[in-house]
Amino acid sequence: MDGELDPALGEAGRLLFARECAFVAGAAIATQLPADTLPEVAFAGRSNVGKSSLVNALTGRNTLARTSNTPGRTRQVNFFDLGHRLMLVDLPGYGYARASKGEIKRWNALIHDYLRGRVSLRRVVVLIDARRGVRESDLDVMARLDEVAVVYQAVLTKIDKLPAEELETARTAVARVLHRRPAAHPEVLATSSRGGVGIAALRAELATLSLTPSASYKPEP
Repeated sequence: MDGELDPALGEAGRLLFARECAFVAGAAIATQLPADTLPEVAFAGRSNVGKSSLVNALTGRNTLARTSNTPGRTRQVNFFDLGHRLMLVDLPGYGYARASKGEIKRWNALIHDYLRGRVSLRRVVVLIDARRGVRESDLDVMARLDEVAVVYQAVLTKIDKLPAEELETARTAVARVLHRRPAAHPEVLATSSRGGVGIAALRAELATLSLTPSASYKPEP
């Protein structure tokens, strides 16, 4: 958790996410995807898992990404430029049966085109509702990421709604699912957008992806 953070990494994450973050583009079809000029981190998850809320919590901007109690509200791939250092990408939610079959097919095709052809994509953050665990639709997305060799990391959301004594069990269960998956990052992070738990740790993790292979973190004055 936050108290276990390396101070330099924690500061790197804080400084990165204190930078200006601006909406760049929304793509409903593959031809609308912007040029991939920055390292990118994409956020994926079942509808209503809390993707937009997590993006808002990371950046400290309550209205950056739209949130809704209605599953399936995000209907395009949304790009946010974080201080010209990192592109945050909010993907459409998956696994929501009430969307039309045509919409679901279009979303799936768009996500597939994005994942397989994005040279600058450093990692996909796969969000898992801590109360629900890994679902079949999550496994489908993980299999797709394994196939295209894109590194992904599981992040538990809404841990404030889970009894504290059940959190480690939930984290262990997700880690067990990821254990033999070839593209999965081994560490499972736990977050609460409402309470801010785990946000600093996730910021620090993502800050390492904004650096080029030859770059190293130097504290800013």
